[in-house]
Amino acid sequence: MREALGTPGVLTELFATGAARDRYSDLIEQAARQGAPVAGVSGEVMAELAQTVTPQGLLAVCRFIDVPLADLAATRPRLVAVLANVRDPGNAGTVLRTADAAGAQGVIFTAASVDPYNSKCVRSSAGSLFHVPVVTGADPAAAAAALRAAGLRLLAADGSAPGVLDTAAPFLADPTAWLFGNEAWGLPPDLLALADAAVAVPIYGRAESLNLAAAAAVCLYASAARQRAAAHVTASP
Repeated sequence: MREALGTPGVLTELFATGAARDRYSDLIEQAARQGAPVAGVSGEVMAELAQTVTPQGLLAVCRFIDVPLADLAATRPRLVAVLANVRDPGNAGTVLRTADAAGAQGVIFTAASVDPYNSKCVRSSAGSLFHVPVVTGADPAAAAAALRAAGLRLLAADGSAPGVLDTAAPFLADPTAWLFGNEAWGLPPDLLALADAAVAVPIYGRAESLNLAAAAAVCLYASAARQRAAAHVTASP
């Protein structure tokens, strides 16, 4: 909610229960100042609108904020997450939130992935949907070509890859796009072929695998740490 209000014009309508009007009066006043109509509703109506077990009493309607692939590529991003065939909205929203936390400059949802505007995906992103440029419905090959033309190396996170994340360390300071696949079946051969290299997150214990969002966090933060270290060295006298 606060993230949506941070960009004028994103919020188009606000619904609030009586209790929420008192609890979140500052947000409601800010919404009204931006010209968004505020409608009072009962708790029963809010429960139907929010589709959650314990709604907070506020529900915002926002315009779509995704950007074209070409616009993202034109910014020459240094860290991007690409979600290919990621169907679980909770996983997708968590990866979006993690990419934001790691300082990524974009997240791309391919055409076969879940809609980032899915209500569960939006909630899982915890506001990061409004922080990071998001591309929706992208063709994987077109996304790979655009990112490569923008100077990024494309790395595929693949649990069965012979190389592990540590072997990619020398390259992680470079502009990088991480390609993440479906948690159940990973990346098919045609998508793996789009990447410059495939690497696996090493598992040192007895776990069979990592959750997609957890693996994405490891990969994105590995790149972020290397890039920040390289920037610090460059900036040092």
